[in-house]
Amino acid sequence: MNPNVPSIDQLQEIALPAPIGYAPQTWGWWVLLGVLVLTALTIAIQRYRQWRHDAYRREALVRLAQLHTRMDDLSALRELPELLKRTALSMPSTTPVGAAALGNEDWQGFLQRHSPQPLPADLSRQLALLAYAPDATLQALPADQRERLFATCQHWVEHHHVAA
Repeated sequence: MNPNVPSIDQLQEIALPAPIGYAPQTWGWWVLLGVLVLTALTIAIQRYRQWRHDAYRREALVRLAQLHTRMDDLSALRELPELLKRTALSMPSTTPVGAAALGNEDWQGFLQRHSPQPLPADLSRQLALLAYAPDATLQALPADQRERLFATCQHWVEHHHVAA
């Protein structure tokens, strides 16, 4: 064998460097990590509170969807004004006595004040018609007018303003 030719027996293991931990080595990174964790926790708490705050709105939307599927049923039409009033009473910033006492123009004003977009000028009159008109009058309502009423009510429930 030729002594100048390297052999596998001559190989030696290479020394590996010391292991490096995954934890940050300076205090600045710990501070940044703490700030990020606190920010994420704050955002999560705010979202949870908002989710709990809007529970009445979600319940009203579920009931409104159930009523909408039975739009041709007079009892569903009659329940629509009651649903809006219950939603208004459930708003966290509304005093129960104040919202319950609203009627006619005051009710229209309340709905308009809490709506981000203009509502039909005669919405409170239409809601009163749904609540108190004879059955024959409700049966004579055209389907497109019923659809508009449901759409307006759904829009109000989804988007009404609540003072924090």
